[in-house]
Amino acid sequence: MSFSFQIDLKKGTVSKDTNKLNPDILYDLLVIGGGPAGLNAALYAKRKGLEVGIITKRKGGLLLDTSVVDNYLGIKEMSGESIADEFLRHVEALEVPIKDDSEVVGYTKDGEEHLLTLYSGEMFKAKTILVATGSNPRHLGVPGEDLYAGKGVAYCAICDAPLFKNKEVLIAGGGNSAVEAALDLAKVATSVTLVHRSQLRADAILTDKLKDDPKISVHLETQIEEIFGETAMKGIRVLHKETGEKEELYADGLFIEIGHLPNTGIFKSLLELNDRGEILVDEKNRTSLPGVFAAGDVTTVPYKQIVIAASDGAKAALGVNEYLNSHG
Repeated sequence: MSFSFQIDLKKGTVSKDTNKLNPDILYDLLVIGGGPAGLNAALYAKRKGLEVGIITKRKGGLLLDTSVVDNYLGIKEMSGESIADEFLRHVEALEVPIKDDSEVVGYTKDGEEHLLTLYSGEMFKAKTILVATGSNPRHLGVPGEDLYAGKGVAYCAICDAPLFKNKEVLIAGGGNSAVEAALDLAKVATSVTLVHRSQLRADAILTDKLKDDPKISVHLETQIEEIFGETAMKGIRVLHKETGEKEELYADGLFIEIGHLPNTGIFKSLLELNDRGEILVDEKNRTSLPGVFAAGDVTTVPYKQIVIAASDGAKAALGVNEYLNSHG
């Protein structure tokens, strides 16, 4: 167990702080990221008897920006912040040190040791590291988007479709994820309107289904210029590029389905990535660098969901444990 000592000047005693990352310890595993993948990886690693610590910008990750979660097994409905608190309490109960508000800005390898340098200048070392830094949904970058995020504007149809039962919804995007979102939402919404600035890029089998669904209408070569509303989103203002005509489209919600940006940070130039910038991993979450693992939304694992990220973190920790056992 790692700990540092603090002097109590009033009592003249020494107490140990088990919640601080110690730069003098060679950890078995250092996890970069404090979302579901990173937290569950730390939990599994700790229960395997490994010396593990977490470095993260934000304890809880994108969970803190999730209003309601109702598709996590065993949890009927809970806010993302509440789930993050439960995850953190579980990990902290195992006395896993977490260094919060911290960013890794440097990585080097000294023999078999992986060295991580923080923005603060501190350096920590480990036998293995796990990159679990997540991703962020791509934004349209139009007026009103940030204002109505969580107030009609959403970024995950898989997560939030049930909230729009019997309502009218809009979808921004033209790839597979956007078309799949339209098909899924059409099962619960009264109408679905897909808006895309150019032509559809989705697979033909999906676009054929899109055309056959009477609930779905499509506006191509249509640019979203603004999202408007009052206390909640009411609609979007668009420009039909071929005619120059402007129009207001009213709806109860807008799903922005234009992909994710993986938070690869410094590892962007160190690890092999796919064409979407995600870290390539094998079935045991190993990356292109020995001793470096990755898990969750920052990787090629499909479907950016809480439960999938958490399970991927567990799988990665088991992969790390196996790697350490085989490497002495």
